[in-house]
Amino acid sequence: MHIQTAPFTLNAWQGGGKGEPARHGFRGTSPEWGEITVSSLPSPAEDVCAVQVLGGHLPEAVYESRGIQVVIAERPTLNGATLRVGGAHAYLKRNRWAATHRGRALHLKHAGDRYRLWAVNRRSYVLHRAADNEDRGVTVTVREAGFGKRKRAEVTVAGRAVGADIALAVLFTGVDRSALTRRGAVRSGISRVFHVAADSALT
Repeated sequence: MHIQTAPFTLNAWQGGGKGEPARHGFRGTSPEWGEITVSSLPSPAEDVCAVQVLGGHLPEAVYESRGIQVVIAERPTLNGATLRVGGAHAYLKRNRWAATHRGRALHLKHAGDRYRLWAVNRRSYVLHRAADNEDRGVTVTVREAGFGKRKRAEVTVAGRAVGADIALAVLFTGVDRSALTRRGAVRSGISRVFHVAADSALT
């Protein structure tokens, strides 16, 4: 069902009880979609980092990245990534060598819908679902603001959204998106070369 969605805000959140792994992310409430939680997941291995979205009316979304680059990362990266929405795999593709923010956009395909996610700057990004014969598409803009415990993610939606649109959009608050910006792409390339060299030296 496609729903007109009012703007909503997710606030920084930390969880994990006594004897449980610490979890962190964002939590808030959308009038249309209910309570939404974006949370890091306990890592099953040192080279795995993952984030999850749960919400009252949203499909569960889990994004996971693997590789030596995540050993020192606080969040999953865009390299070595897999994505599941509602238990089904979504396909990911991007041109890491493109010159512009939109050229470096992450392309996603889920349940026949095509998405593009690009950076506006290091703290804001846009997720766009392409129009098709049945729907005009939707654009979700996420702007992060504040620091530490006061950090928040402000979400605005243009068009009529489905649950997967919202789940995918907020999911990336928990992902290291720096490679989508020009400066971040350069740093990511240097880091990738360093980690490959380090990995080779250990084998």
